[in-house]
Amino acid sequence: MMAAKLNPDKRVMAICGDGGFMMNSQEMETAVREKLNLVIVVLDDSSYGMIRWKQAHAGFPDWGLQFGNPDFVAYANSYGATGHRITRTEDLVPTFEKAFEAGGVHLVDVPVDYSENQRVLIDELAAKTCLI
Repeated sequence: MMAAKLNPDKRVMAICGDGGFMMNSQEMETAVREKLNLVIVVLDDSSYGMIRWKQAHAGFPDWGLQFGNPDFVAYANSYGATGHRITRTEDLVPTFEKAFEAGGVHLVDVPVDYSENQRVLIDELAAKTCLI
């Protein structure tokens, strides 16, 4: 929020996981009240996804890391922000452009799937760096 307040002429985006976002989501009210231009991207997997992935990679059981989320679009709208939900990859950039052009506080709910992390971030990366 301070980046948006100090730089009202620049595009400011906050990228948050859904778990982290929900820990401080009430700050949307402050952003709206302060009439900030801010785009909030919520990476939505209904879990502490990166923690789940790291624990699975370390051989720990998956326990207590999944949760239910509110409807983020309705949640944003309830604070006076504008909510958007991405349902197709090709809508991501146009939605960002639309939000930045409109100004104000926008939340963009982006569903994510971490199932490819092992292949891309561990297997392929290790193969390219000769760590296997």
